[in-house]
Amino acid sequence: MEYETNNWIWDGVYNHPHVFGGLMLTAALLGLSTSYFGGISVPQLPYLWSDSGIFHKKKSEKKRIRVYMDGCFDLMHYGHANALRQAKALGDELVVGVVSDEEIIANKGPPVLSMEERLALVSGLKWVDEVIASAPYEITEQFMNRLFNEHKIDYIIHGDDPCLLPDGTDAYALAKKAGRYKQIKRTEGVSSTDIVGRILSSLKETNNTSSHGDPCEESQSKSAQLSQFLPTSRRIVQFSNGKAPGPNARIVYIDGAFDLFHAGHVEILKNARQLGDFLLVGIHNDHTVSEHRGRHPIMHLHERSLGVLGCRYVDEVIIGAPWEITMDMITTFNISLVVRGTVSEYNSSFTGENDPYSVPKSMGIFQVLQSPKDITTTSVSQRIIANHDAYLKRNARKTASEKKYYEQKKYVSGD
Repeated sequence: MEYETNNWIWDGVYNHPHVFGGLMLTAALLGLSTSYFGGISVPQLPYLWSDSGIFHKKKSEKKRIRVYMDGCFDLMHYGHANALRQAKALGDELVVGVVSDEEIIANKGPPVLSMEERLALVSGLKWVDEVIASAPYEITEQFMNRLFNEHKIDYIIHGDDPCLLPDGTDAYALAKKAGRYKQIKRTEGVSSTDIVGRILSSLKETNNTSSHGDPCEESQSKSAQLSQFLPTSRRIVQFSNGKAPGPNARIVYIDGAFDLFHAGHVEILKNARQLGDFLLVGIHNDHTVSEHRGRHPIMHLHERSLGVLGCRYVDEVIIGAPWEITMDMITTFNISLVVRGTVSEYNSSFTGENDPYSVPKSMGIFQVLQSPKDITTTSVSQRIIANHDAYLKRNARKTASEKKYYEQKKYVSGD
């Protein structure tokens, strides 16, 4: 038994005189009676006092490390989620600052998603413990002191890609100078700029524009068609909960494309999870989405899978789930309830012989959930299309910046 002081006996005498006296008297009586009872062994006093817990000083609990990471989190994607996952691994509690609309406009251009939508997306991530709304784009001395004093932040986190202010200075210079800065590895293969490029590219394909169009726009269109995503089994494991449902768990199943993961997806998944103990999400493959929606998904299957896996309300996903929910599938996954939202972009009316939910409906385990938000992948895309020129100019600047980053890129350890 360890003690933090050699004066523990005197501490006991001073702080607990009555208890100390009682123990001394008891020990004395036992000691005197040993000859009468034939040598009954008497436990040593330190042993008695140790078990009593009276004089044993409690060791202070280990301080929990709180880390802070901020961002715009516009067009939330698995790159954002992986950054926050890495940040959480550097501490015990992750506080995330969501940059205000005004700050984004001043430093990057108009955001696609509203503050409310971005807050819903960040709050819905499984690694996030607290959220600070309307955070500044630059870590100023005033805001840094607020982080350290009010929010008890130990370290400020950012990726290895540079974050520069309009005047070319480092947005995290003060945090680095204070020695309270830590760096994580940027997630390759995706960015908000890349996604905007894909959306603009799909618009160009739809309109079948002439080859004599804007060369800058054509360049973005061609580059956006090729995803730079490098899927690995390790990344899927990092995003997974790694837990199977219990033997008597009520398993809820919901399926869909979950393309361009947005606030509407977060809310419907939250409501679905509340109907059971374990939420299983089926994610349709690219061909199925194209067939039933009439166009290719913006995000590929593995990208969409990571987006869903990062959500705190999701327990497991089926990557490339079948369109039709069969009896065998219900039995295999022990599904108790199948649900779908009222907002869908699929062309099918889900009636008659083409109804993919006919089996769970016949079993009485199907339920329609009122979608909390009417936001869709198409409605988000239309915001970009409506401001086509503004986003095209913004992307031209960002594409040049990202090209320079990749040209100068060096290996950074981390995952």
